[in-house]
Amino acid sequence: QVQLVESGGGLVQPGGSLRLSCLVSRSIFSMYAMGWYRQAPGKQRELVAGITRDGSTNYADSVKGRFTISRDNAINTVYLQMNSLKPEDTAVYYCYARPSEIVTRWGQGSQVTVSS
Repeated sequence: QVQLVESGGGLVQPGGSLRLSCLVSRSIFSMYAMGWYRQAPGKQRELVAGITRDGSTNYADSVKGRFTISRDNAINTVYLQMNSLKPEDTAVYYCYARPSEIVTRWGQGSQVTVSS
């Protein structure tokens, strides 16, 4: 079974940057899709960014121009570079991987707090 381990969360001031990493337990080269969701207190989980097998990316409108998703197939890792962070980006961020269209695996979640 595919396992995902996240790292890189923490506390940052508004305007700062963080990079989240998601290490996958098997090759990600053929993964149907991967990406990141987030869930803020009292809110539904929302898609932040996704990347498909062919490298196509998509982003939530709220993070376009500030966040960048990327993948390194050689080390089975997906990244989320987050710049110009805002207090409203505060949430638990979850990495996901889809080995196929109907199967989704999740990471354990990483807390990101943006506060002065």
